[in-house]
Amino acid sequence: MNGVLQLVIYLAVLVALVKPLGWFMARVLEGKAGEAPLGLGRALGWLERGVYALCGVKTDADRRPVETGWKPYAAGILIFNAIGFLAVYALQRLQHTLPGNPAGLGAVEARSAFNTAVSFATNTNWQGYGGETTMSYLTQMLGLGVQNFLSAATGIAVLAALIRGLARRSSSTIGNCWADLTRVTLYILLPLSMLLALALVSQGVVQTFREPAKVALTVPLSYSEPVKNDAGDTLKNPDGSDQTRTVQVTEQTIALGPAASQIAIKQLGTNGGGFFNVNSAHPLENPTALSDFLQVLAILLIPAALCWTFGEMVRDRRQGWAVLAAMLAIFVPLLFATYALEAAGNPRIDAIVAHGDSASAPDAPAGNLEGKEARFGVAASARWAAATTAASNGSVNSMHDSYTPLGGLIPMWLMQLGEVVFGGVGSGLYGMLMFVIVAVFVAGLMVGRAPEYLGKKIEPFEMKMAAIAVLVPCALVLVGTAVAVAIPEGYTTSNPGPHGFSQILYAFSSAGNNNGSAFAGLTANTPFYNIALGLAMWFSRYWIIVPVLAVAGSLAAKRVTPTSSGTLPTHTPVFVVMLVAVVIIVGALTFVPALALGPVVEHLQLVGK
Repeated sequence: MNGVLQLVIYLAVLVALVKPLGWFMARVLEGKAGEAPLGLGRALGWLERGVYALCGVKTDADRRPVETGWKPYAAGILIFNAIGFLAVYALQRLQHTLPGNPAGLGAVEARSAFNTAVSFATNTNWQGYGGETTMSYLTQMLGLGVQNFLSAATGIAVLAALIRGLARRSSSTIGNCWADLTRVTLYILLPLSMLLALALVSQGVVQTFREPAKVALTVPLSYSEPVKNDAGDTLKNPDGSDQTRTVQVTEQTIALGPAASQIAIKQLGTNGGGFFNVNSAHPLENPTALSDFLQVLAILLIPAALCWTFGEMVRDRRQGWAVLAAMLAIFVPLLFATYALEAAGNPRIDAIVAHGDSASAPDAPAGNLEGKEARFGVAASARWAAATTAASNGSVNSMHDSYTPLGGLIPMWLMQLGEVVFGGVGSGLYGMLMFVIVAVFVAGLMVGRAPEYLGKKIEPFEMKMAAIAVLVPCALVLVGTAVAVAIPEGYTTSNPGPHGFSQILYAFSSAGNNNGSAFAGLTANTPFYNIALGLAMWFSRYWIIVPVLAVAGSLAAKRVTPTSSGTLPTHTPVFVVMLVAVVIIVGALTFVPALALGPVVEHLQLVGK
């Protein structure tokens, strides 16, 4: 009951915050230049106007930035993200010559730098490196931390453009991308991140520019290592055995850095990239139960609240509640299923503990604790695993590679559903709206009526764009996995057997859906994976953004069809069920065969005798 109560409280707090934050974001996205609710316009309006002046963004007589059609909007988004990619790549390659590097870290290898730059530009934050041993403070802050803001702002900006397309009538414009990016960063992401960062610092998350600390070990360690010459060859004893020497270890080096500020935006922006190698399982990145709750709440906070924002901006709040209900209808059962599977434990280990043999054993109260922090336990770990993979976040407070086969299958499948069950900030909701278009089209075929959504007719162009947005991630995952398991560069860096296949499938599911989490048993910092996963992240992000903006432009130009007795209501429980069915069926038809080769086979091996 303790674990169940943790999950229930989490869901209750999340849903309670949807309306106030959703209202606030709607006011920001609909506001004039220099205006924002809660006094933020007075505090930061001068900075917004300064950005517009510096970037040449023109405003009309009503103090609103001059809007554009979908093609200039898309071009602006792509150019902006390309500049971010180049900046992060350059910082990594030149960090050994730049300040803010007290540990004296060298330049990041070119292909790893490419992978990381793509990863952070696309809001994926896949990491094939150890943060504290690879990236300088300057690279972490100016490169990765800044991109955490800008990639998240990109997702919300694209969503705002799509919502305007649905809400407007006979319009040739969908907004101004530069204004949307600026306002989202200044009035939404920055204030929320400051509040969360202060809360995390109060819990012990580090925020400092000090160099790594050296502390004395309470129990000194010693180990033997081979003695080598200058050429690196091991020296031999007269009897031919290797010469060894004993090394005494009396101190440990503890990595520090400005972590809290990056952790706050990595969670709120559904970025997920950890300041430290083990991400939010690290005691200096996530030290207490309260810091854990605040971070996992932040992961779903903005994606959930954007559903209310959507209903507010289209002037029909029922539509926002319907989409949120569909997300919860998928997420909640999978959340509790993940917890139940992990709480049941590993039958092989339980048998050994209980009887000392392989016979059946009673349920172990502790559950499967392998790869989990004792300070969080099974419930908080399962909660994080479900939330981070549903939300395109990718941060972890436990190692998914150590989950039971079916316990690890659920987070993998949540990603494979297209990251539309909450998904990334903005990107999850505009992805779900593409599924809404598909569901409306299917419903129209069933009743023999032209499909409509919010009074806009859904025609072949919208369906083609929606199909691209839905199917491109699926293709990237399956094709990437097929290539990886067919060549030595792909399969030799994973475990053998079905678990190794699961690791590869998880990696491409994560990259192809811009999530960023991993089954850590896969060695991914290799030339093949750096390039292959980088390309998957790039195409998955922008081959969806452009079709979504094309749909926004097409819908904005259409007239609204009056509601009649034949109009399909899209706010009712019936439509919610249909939307859920479409999302699940697409995910099931696409990925069940692959899942059967990995987690399902591994589960059968685990329980078989």
